[in-house]
Amino acid sequence: MMTPHSPLLRLLALLLVAIWLPPLQAAGGHDHGNGTAEQREVTGPHGGRLLEDGSFRLELAIVEDGVPPEFRAWATRDGQTVDPAAVDLEVRLERLGGRTDVIEFRPMDDFLRGRQTVVEPHSFDIVVRARYDGRDYRWRYASHEGRTRIPEQIADDGGLTIGTVGPATLRRTLSLTGRVRPDPDRVARVAARYPGAVERINAALYQEVEKGEALATVVARDSLQTTGLRAPFDGVVIERRAAVGQQSGDEPLFVIADLRQVWVELDAFSQDLAEIEVGQSVTVRDLEGAALASGEITHVAPTSGVRQNVHLRVPVDNPDGSLRPGRFVRGEVIVEQREVPRAVRRSALQRFRDFDVVYARFGETYEVRMLDLGARDDTWVEVLDGIETGTEYVTGNSFLIRADIEKSGASHDH
Repeated sequence: MMTPHSPLLRLLALLLVAIWLPPLQAAGGHDHGNGTAEQREVTGPHGGRLLEDGSFRLELAIVEDGVPPEFRAWATRDGQTVDPAAVDLEVRLERLGGRTDVIEFRPMDDFLRGRQTVVEPHSFDIVVRARYDGRDYRWRYASHEGRTRIPEQIADDGGLTIGTVGPATLRRTLSLTGRVRPDPDRVARVAARYPGAVERINAALYQEVEKGEALATVVARDSLQTTGLRAPFDGVVIERRAAVGQQSGDEPLFVIADLRQVWVELDAFSQDLAEIEVGQSVTVRDLEGAALASGEITHVAPTSGVRQNVHLRVPVDNPDGSLRPGRFVRGEVIVEQREVPRAVRRSALQRFRDFDVVYARFGETYEVRMLDLGARDDTWVEVLDGIETGTEYVTGNSFLIRADIEKSGASHDH
């Protein structure tokens, strides 16, 4: 039964917000200044944003057909083309997070061409400053892409989780199967000191015993003296071969094992051995993938087994006794690891247009960040470019942000 505070109900609530309700904040189009429906109608002959002040007009557009994204501008006065060399133009792009990109221009043919590439995302508040014929002109407008606003309470109820871009350790692992075995140095075989008859048994099979605890009593055959068999250390009775009235001999009556530390023996094949060496870290997991323990390879067997496999020994702590001898397990051997200065969680990645992206958070505002990615492992992905170290981003349920942005009609028209 779902309670009013169950995570599933909170997730469904945010889904309803993302699908059925109007956008909390329009993400805006991506036609670089054609912002609202009314503004989109004010376009110039080159498909860019048309800025007007009296008889002076400036058309500003981003062009990326066959070239990296760049601004271009065309100026006119009284409907006549203005010599681009006579116009001093600067465009400032104010982005979330406090970053401002300054675009300078140089004349080319009948237009002004931006000197700097316009990096993704193309989402910013634009400040345009122009000077022509002794007069200054200034315009300001918004051009947002891949951006939405979600109040904190709704984000919390929807189960959004947040991480911070920073350094991480990438690991490449080799998965091997194996079994749990007792440590032979922690196993004792307890036999009667003298031959005789077992008179009493005090310890049951699989019983935990303490050092010095009586396991059984034996009446010696020759002297008829009663002697006690005692546990040599704290452990578990893993074998009991004693029965009342049984004649004892050289064979052990009890086998005691200290299972607070056990061996995990993993099977490696010839193709694996080139990457395996003593000292490598190992995470021991059950067959469903849950982590059970961790340790290091201490020995690699010098010979092969019947199946041409080679045993690797990994001693691990077993304080709760969950690693029982004979249990089948998997071992993830870290065969390579390296530090990267900037990484995000793989769970955070989404697709936006043709990019791998995450959604950065700035207070209650979320905006797409297109990433240039490097190496990866099961948890982390190296980021080469696209988001700054220290930026907060959505690590869990980020598809809800994508759904809200897509519902807002974000586009990439030029």
